[in-house]
Amino acid sequence: MRILITGAGGMLGLDLQAAARTAAHDTTALTRGELDITDARAVRDVVAQAQPDVVIGCAAWTNVDGAETERESAYAVNATGAGNVAAAAAASGAWTIHVSTDYVFDGTKTSPYLESDPVAPLSEYGRSKLAGERAVAECAPGTHTIIRSSWLFGARGHCFPKTMLRLAAERDELTVVGDQIGSPTFTGHLAAALVGLAEQRERAAGVLHLAASKECSWCDFARAIVAAGPDAATTRVRAITTAEYPTPAPRPAYSVLRSERGAPVLPSWQDGLASFMTELAEVAA
Repeated sequence: MRILITGAGGMLGLDLQAAARTAAHDTTALTRGELDITDARAVRDVVAQAQPDVVIGCAAWTNVDGAETERESAYAVNATGAGNVAAAAAASGAWTIHVSTDYVFDGTKTSPYLESDPVAPLSEYGRSKLAGERAVAECAPGTHTIIRSSWLFGARGHCFPKTMLRLAAERDELTVVGDQIGSPTFTGHLAAALVGLAEQRERAAGVLHLAASKECSWCDFARAIVAAGPDAATTRVRAITTAEYPTPAPRPAYSVLRSERGAPVLPSWQDGLASFMTELAEVAA
């Protein structure tokens, strides 16, 4: 099978390249520097030349707080760019797998969000990603899968665990928000699942929720990260409230994702963290 990946230089994109090639697929992996998805003509030409069976869209504006003041830039990538990729894939007869986010929800539920739950993003980032979902659905009707995932982290990019490990080496105490709940998802696990979905003979059209099993707060996650690192004995992690740590973009208080449509079940975030620590050591070696 031929797979084309956009945003291949990012954290998920790098793991997706590895997963696709491990599965022996003919893979075209394009970084942001190699393909600007906001350029509709360039996207169309590249996809037409590659003739993929599946296009997996990982290119995204991921600066959640920055999107509040750079709205046009966020929408250009997350909405218009996503539509460009889906349109080009549809024109070439390829299936689109588009990666979206739990931040399309407002966080008012206290039980996991399902695919059928109403969306109501709180931030410009969330709204730009929702606009991207709608653009993909419009540009590739019947030939797309939109994957919502949550709190991504991986060994090959900037992420929350790396930040916590660095700060734990510098400080005796870390303060981390304890009243936002989600499912931290290891990109290695997500990448393998995305390749598996691409391989299916009968692919699921529409929205699928695909995130780590189990849930925790950012503070719970930070404590587990520090406990797994070299500074567990010297660094304390203290919970604070969202009100004590205001950010430009509001976050949902609860954004755990589960599937009612039979999406693959990923390992727990604890298993993801263990795999992350192993890979991090290998990358650093």
